[in-house]
Amino acid sequence: MRMRHTAVMNVDTYSAPVQFHPGANSAFLVVCDHASNAVPEEYHGLGLTAHELEQHIAWDPGARGVSLALAERLGCPAILGGSSRLLIDLNRDIDDATSISAEIDSTFVPGNRAISDDERAERVRRFFAPYHARIDAWLDEQLARRIKPVLISVHSFTPRFGSIERPWPIAVLWKKSRDPVAPLIDWFAAQGYQVGDNRPYDARVLGGHTLECHALRRNLAHVLFEVRNNEIGTARQQQEWGERLHRAIVETRFGMHD
Repeated sequence: MRMRHTAVMNVDTYSAPVQFHPGANSAFLVVCDHASNAVPEEYHGLGLTAHELEQHIAWDPGARGVSLALAERLGCPAILGGSSRLLIDLNRDIDDATSISAEIDSTFVPGNRAISDDERAERVRRFFAPYHARIDAWLDEQLARRIKPVLISVHSFTPRFGSIERPWPIAVLWKKSRDPVAPLIDWFAAQGYQVGDNRPYDARVLGGHTLECHALRRNLAHVLFEVRNNEIGTARQQQEWGERLHRAIVETRFGMHD
């Protein structure tokens, strides 16, 4: 879905499979699976145009800026994916049929057609494994220090999916129980926002690999925020939403222990 004309869009230059932004506050970790639309040069853009790589099929537009703004305000680290989800989706189990898609949202991806098992394994090794290993390493380091961080995942979604309108500027997703995130949903509602309560995606069905792998198996407090991407098309909007998420977390004391 195209974003507002004020949005600044581009194709990232690939540099690394994961980006770590340090922060002294170990009580939180912000992660962004789909922070980048970068594809290494040898993949020739997977056969797509720069315009196609700018679209939501390749990443979550705006999510990186929101993640960094939120982490800065929390004073905590941020771990960001460094490659396009079209190479391999960092938020899918590697055995998931949508982990590497030859077609996504009616767009064919030539570079993903009939790839070999060896190429799948190479993409896991090169892009998927380093990202999740970095999250594992940081969390395990904190747990060894008897700190249980709150894991915050940031994504963005399109204003429309096919003919379906998505009216929520902000969504809060939950998998096991709504109770832990209910104060966040109530906070945004009190600010006058129409809140996606486990919408536009039902995390009970599509919980995603990252939170399941890193938060649920360690029994860590966690939340997945989805921000509609036409709300975060500019750097200023990303800063504003980072501040809103920060306020919601602090004012509800989400995941904080007395």
